[in-house]
Amino acid sequence: MRQWRSRFEERYLPRIVGCLEQLSDDEIWWRPNEASNSIGNLVLHICGNMRQWIISGLGGGADLRQRDKEFDERGPVAREALAEKLRQTVREACAVLARVDANDLTKRRRIQEFDVTGYEAAAHVIEHVAYHSGQIIYITKLKRAKDLGFTQLPSTASKPTDRTLPV
Repeated sequence: MRQWRSRFEERYLPRIVGCLEQLSDDEIWWRPNEASNSIGNLVLHICGNMRQWIISGLGGGADLRQRDKEFDERGPVAREALAEKLRQTVREACAVLARVDANDLTKRRRIQEFDVTGYEAAAHVIEHVAYHSGQIIYITKLKRAKDLGFTQLPSTASKPTDRTLPV
């Protein structure tokens, strides 16, 4: 759980916010076609998913998600409002994950009509956020035509102790 919280707080959140900071509100809500989502829709969707599966599903909060609205929104919801919504959602989700214990991970629950364990719910969200973060990064690269500098691999000259994933 500590590693998953780290991924949310130290990897996905800064990368998504970094993308939002580089784009105009119009670019955040741009769609290449009606079958695709904008970055704004993806941010709302990530927040809805984290809230439903972790904050509500694992943490016991009310499930008020209206999934279709995440995709129906055409904006523009301002960049800073989206970034703050994401920051708040990540804080709340990480607070739930910080207090999860072994019983919570093995307990079965019903989330979004799926019968899952707490572990499966948390794993679903980490995978889901990673997937959509990649889409957001890709769209930002398309719009900015530059390397965003998010990936830095260790050099072959680095020591093995410098080649560990952050916790």
